[in-house]
Amino acid sequence: MLQQPMLEAINRQINAELYSAYLYLSMSSRFSALGLSGGANWMRVQAQEEMTHAARFYDHVVERNGEVKLTAIEEPPSVWPTAPAMFEDALDHERKVTGMIDALADLALELKDHASHNMLQWFIAEQVEEEASAEDMIQKLRLTEGAPGGLFQLDNEMAARVFVPPTPAN
Repeated sequence: MLQQPMLEAINRQINAELYSAYLYLSMSSRFSALGLSGGANWMRVQAQEEMTHAARFYDHVVERNGEVKLTAIEEPPSVWPTAPAMFEDALDHERKVTGMIDALADLALELKDHASHNMLQWFIAEQVEEEASAEDMIQKLRLTEGAPGGLFQLDNEMAARVFVPPTPAN
């Protein structure tokens, strides 16, 4: 059974992951409005990933005989001036989520909740990938500054991204 502080913290994380999905869906919509369907696809795939993250936390709570408490999800921003601005916000957001995951791991150690700490190791590794992915896109977008053809090519690359569900938790 989850101790109350861990249960409350994971429930907050579920909300944060669902907010992340909302944020990326909002970014997807903005990419569409900018005429960048590849960027819209990239962000939709990211939203799907965030939903699986929320589900993974949800399943952990249920498996540990806890009660999931779903709360209101904050409204995300809906306007960004440029594609690079969206990815910069995405990177800032992922860094914030990394801090939240690290705090959960610290709490699990403090509470000697080894099952939760073990589950969180997947998320710690995942956050390294999330940050690197956003940083990679920012770098590529910087390379296209002043080169509309480059942005067109990069948008085509983003259109090829597909959602790959993570392997089931052990």
